[in-house]
Amino acid sequence: MSEFTILYEDGEALVIDKPGGLPIDRPRKGGLSLEARLDELRLGFQRQPQPAHRLDTDTSGCLLLARNPKALKRFNQAFEDRQVGKTYLGILAGVPEAKEGVVELALAKISSAEKGWRMIPAKKGKPSITHWRVLAEEGGRALVEFRPETGRTHQIRVHAASGIGIPLLGDPVYGTSAGFARTMLHASRIEMPREGKTPVAAHAPLPADFVNLGFTES
Repeated sequence: MSEFTILYEDGEALVIDKPGGLPIDRPRKGGLSLEARLDELRLGFQRQPQPAHRLDTDTSGCLLLARNPKALKRFNQAFEDRQVGKTYLGILAGVPEAKEGVVELALAKISSAEKGWRMIPAKKGKPSITHWRVLAEEGGRALVEFRPETGRTHQIRVHAASGIGIPLLGDPVYGTSAGFARTMLHASRIEMPREGKTPVAAHAPLPADFVNLGFTES
């Protein structure tokens, strides 16, 4: 696997463009992971940087890492306090009638021996909110911008399938993989304010598999 693209760097923060398909943690069955490659991201620092939030294995794009423990604690708190602006781009496996909206669906985790674990809408689940709007349509599919207020596990994936009513293209859990190598979701932008310092801000260009389906960033 090639070197990581660095989207932002200073003394306490790194933002990388995480490739789709690369898990953050070491898989139980072995294989490549970000965790196993953190030495490559020291870039002259003594410590390995540590992820300040999570992206699904399939999700590409902006991943923020902290370069020291104090920064990691502050970054984690910023995510918990909803101070971090996050923009995702996803391709829906169809075109919704509405062109924008807000999905508010509380989410809970369930599991079964047959299907493993997944998130489902549930009244007693954790509140979750996602703003969305269609950016482009191509070949019976829609490129959608998602701006989540909360950061629940699989939030955008469930909100697409159960809130908008159309799953993300290639999603094997909430839709169908349909011959695609991954769920088509990309963390496009991240911005985190910092007291007394310039904000952490980064943008990850659309990956090749989005472009190959006819979508571009306007």
